[in-house]
Amino acid sequence: MSKSTALLTELIEPTIGGLGLQLWGVEHVTQGRYSLLRIYIEREDGITIEDCEAASRQLSALLDVEDPIAGEYTLEVSSPGIDRPLFTAQQFAMYTGTEVRLRTRVAVANRRKFNGRIASVRDNTIVLEMGDEQLELQHDNIEKANIVYRE
Repeated sequence: MSKSTALLTELIEPTIGGLGLQLWGVEHVTQGRYSLLRIYIEREDGITIEDCEAASRQLSALLDVEDPIAGEYTLEVSSPGIDRPLFTAQQFAMYTGTEVRLRTRVAVANRRKFNGRIASVRDNTIVLEMGDEQLELQHDNIEKANIVYRE
């Protein structure tokens, strides 16, 4: 997680918690002078459109006052969905045995993109099972990871 994303997470989490929701993750994507701030929210019994609207209203007010992002940005609030992104080592642990698609920041074994099943999570190390081989990846090196949904 980048320093700016960590600061945004710290700022946003109390507001989301105050709405009775869980902050699943934060993505801040910069494209030139514009950016996208995507907030994923979760609740045990699922997220509704009304939850997203309430969170969006509260976060808009908070971000207007705190002004943590320079320039113009679009705020998007949504559920993580069935192909949910994984942000923390704890989230990887929750989905042990599940297939994921991920990309690393720095190449591992001359690759940056991997598909496999989460075999285990130890401290900050994600063990990915790919066929007959297992690969240990440091969580800090994982740039993006999503659950692979299959019907």
